[in-house]
Amino acid sequence: MAEGVNVRLSGPLREFVDYRIGPKGLYANASEYIRDLVRRDFEHEEGRRWTWLKEQLQPGMEADESEFEALDAEKIISEAHGELTPDAP
Repeated sequence: MAEGVNVRLSGPLREFVDYRIGPKGLYANASEYIRDLVRRDFEHEEGRRWTWLKEQLQPGMEADESEFEALDAEKIISEAHGELTPDAP
């Protein structure tokens, strides 16, 4: 069973939540409103992480093909297993 989270709001924050719920608000109750806020924050954070990743990959995506080096998968695996020294042809 999922644990609940209780939040107490007072003053202007409580008044704002009350404004957002009920017959004139966009939400049926405070829980629905809070879930929507958390969901939006989660999605924002995920978007921020994707943006960071794209920024990190951008130099490689824009690099000229001449800047890349051909790799030999079998040689890399052999080196990882200690079968070859890194300088061996």
